[in-house]
Amino acid sequence: MSSILNRSSRALNSTLSRSALSATRTSVTTAAAPKRTLLTVASALGSRHGATAFHRASLKYTRGNTSAIRAFSQSLPSMNASEVEDESEDPTKAERFADETDVVIVGGGPSGLSAAIKLKQLANADGRELRVVLVEKAGEVGAHTLSGAVLEPRALNELIPDWKEKGAPLNQPALSDHMKLFTKNYAIPLPHPPQMNNEGNYIVSLSAYVRWLGEQAEEAGVEVFPGFAASEILYNEDGSVKGIATNDVGLDKNFKPKDNFERGMEFHAKVTLFAEGCHGSLTKQLFRKFNLRDECDPQSYGIGIKEVWKVDPSKSKPGTVVHGLGWPIDNSTYGGSFIYHMGDDMVSLGLVIGLDYENPYLNPYKEFQRFKHHPFVKNILEGGECLAYGARALNEGGLQSIPKLYFPGGALIGCTAGFLNVVKIKGTHTAMKSGMLAAESAYAAITAENYSEEKPVVLEDFEKKVKDSWIWEELSEIRNCRPSFHSPLGNLGGVIYSGLDSLILKGRTPWTFHNTTPDSERLRPAKNAKKIEYPKPDGVISFDLLTSVSRTGTNHAENQPVHLRLKNKDIPVKRNLKVFDGPEGRFCPAGVYEFVDDESGPEGTKRLQINSQNCIHCKTCDIKDPSQNIDWTVPEGGGGPQYSLT
Repeated sequence: MSSILNRSSRALNSTLSRSALSATRTSVTTAAAPKRTLLTVASALGSRHGATAFHRASLKYTRGNTSAIRAFSQSLPSMNASEVEDESEDPTKAERFADETDVVIVGGGPSGLSAAIKLKQLANADGRELRVVLVEKAGEVGAHTLSGAVLEPRALNELIPDWKEKGAPLNQPALSDHMKLFTKNYAIPLPHPPQMNNEGNYIVSLSAYVRWLGEQAEEAGVEVFPGFAASEILYNEDGSVKGIATNDVGLDKNFKPKDNFERGMEFHAKVTLFAEGCHGSLTKQLFRKFNLRDECDPQSYGIGIKEVWKVDPSKSKPGTVVHGLGWPIDNSTYGGSFIYHMGDDMVSLGLVIGLDYENPYLNPYKEFQRFKHHPFVKNILEGGECLAYGARALNEGGLQSIPKLYFPGGALIGCTAGFLNVVKIKGTHTAMKSGMLAAESAYAAITAENYSEEKPVVLEDFEKKVKDSWIWEELSEIRNCRPSFHSPLGNLGGVIYSGLDSLILKGRTPWTFHNTTPDSERLRPAKNAKKIEYPKPDGVISFDLLTSVSRTGTNHAENQPVHLRLKNKDIPVKRNLKVFDGPEGRFCPAGVYEFVDDESGPEGTKRLQINSQNCIHCKTCDIKDPSQNIDWTVPEGGGGPQYSLT
C-alpha cells in the first residue's frame, strides 16, 4: 500500500510541477514552430501551491507560443508573490516550490539528452517507474547548440540503433577528406592523420541533431523543460548535492521584482547530472566545493567561430570535408579552419583559435573574417549568401585536463567535463557516451537493494566506466598532440610532433606532456605585443560584428539583471585597459564589451560598458579575461541565441 501511495504522490507532484513550469515563465522564445500542444492538468488538494497550480493547469500550453504564455501570466498573480501573507514581504525571499524526482539533468545538449534517454531505456526495460527531469536554458532544445560539425555516430549506434528509421537528421555522409596548409595566397595539400578520417561520419547541423534527440527523450518519457535556467546548486545538510534551483524571472536590472515576477523552482533528486557544456556556470562552483580539479591540469580552451552559407550550386560539393592549418593564424597561435559541404548547397565554415594565444591585440572574429578572403575560400563563397553565424568556446585540454567526474549526489558529463578529441575535432560522440555511462551508474545506484535515502549516491563506478571505455582509449592516444604546440617551435613543432605521434607512435609513449598555465594568464602586456591591423569588411564576403550577431537571433528580455557580473568594477580600467589595452572588446565575438568615455569621471577617463543583450553564450569572456574578473551566469531562461542551422 505504501508503494502505491508513494507512486500516486510522485505522480501528483510531477503533474503539479509541470503545470507550474509550463505556465509561469514569461521568457520562452519564439524560435521554433511547436510540434504539439502539451495540456497539463492538476488536482492540487492539500497542496501549498494548490490554488495557483490548479489555475495554471487549465492553460493549454503550446511550447514556443510566447504571446499566449505572456498573456496568461499577466492575467494571474505571481505564484509566489500571491502566497506571501504579508504584502510588504520581499517576494524574492518567498519559499520556492520544490519538486521531487529521481534524476535531474542540467543541460539539453548531446550528453544530457543521451543520459536521459539511457535512463528511461533502462527503466522501461525493467518495467520500473523512474522519473527523469531535464532542464535547458535555451527556449527550445538545440537553440544554444553550435558545432562544426562532422558527427561520428559511434555512440548514437549504441544508444538508438534504429536512428535511421526514427528520422535522425544525418542526411549527408562525409565522402572525401582534405587537409590544406594555407599561406596568404595558396592552399597546399597535406596528408591528414588517420584519426581525421571521416569515412562513415556525417556532416550535420548539431542544433538540428540535438532537437531530434530531444524528441527521442520526450518519447521515452523524459520530462524536458526548455526555457528554464539552472542558477543554483542545492545541498543537503551533509554537503552532498540535493539538486538545483532555476532562476527567478521578472526581475529588473536592479534585481527588484517587476509585475511579472516569478520565483524559481527547486528540483530535488537522488542524482544530479551536470551537462552544461564547456565552462558551465554551476560546474565552476562544483570544481571549487569538491576540489574536482586538484589532480588534473588546467583546462585549455579554444573559441570556434562559424558561418553557414548557401552557395552557388556549381560550387557545392556535398560530402566534402576540408580542414586547414596556417594563414591567417601566425606560427605562435594554435588554431585551424574547417569547410564542410552539407547538402542543399549549404556550406559550414569556421575558424578555431586556441584561447592560450598571447597577443592581446588578436581578434578571433576579425581573423575569421580575414580567412574568408583567402582565394580558396572566397571562390567557394562568391555568389552565395551568409545565412547564420555563431561562436562558442570548446575544451581542448584533453585527457590531462579531465577533472574528477563524481561527487556526493551527482556527476559531470559531456563537455562540462571536457571529452573533446582535439585531433578528430569531435566531441559529440564522446559526450554522448559519457552521458550513457553516467546513466548506467546512476540507474544501478538508485535501484540497488541497499539504496538508502539517508546516504548520498556516490557514482564512483562512473569514473571507472569512463576509464574502461573507448572514450579513454581515444583521448589517451592523442593526449600529447595539443600540448606539443607549446614548444619553442610553435605550430611547426606541434604539427611535426603530432604527425609523428598520430601516424606512428599512436600515443604509445612513456611520457605525457602537460598543460601548465591557464589560458587567462597567457596574454602578454600590450607594450610587449605587436598591434594587428585588420581589413575593413566588404559587406559581401566579410561582415561587421553587429551584422553577424543579428544572424544569431540573439534576444534577452529587456530590463533584466546583467548576467555578466564583474567581481570588481574598477579592474577593467585599472588593469585590463592599462596593461593589456582592453582585450575584452577583441576576444568577445558578439560586441558585448566596449570601453567608452566615462561621463561621470574626469575628462579622458574610460569605463567598461557591457552590452549583455548581445551575448551569444560562448563564455569566452569568463575564460580569457586576464584578471578573471568576469563571472558568466545564466540570464532569464529562454534568452540568448536562437541557432537552427548550426
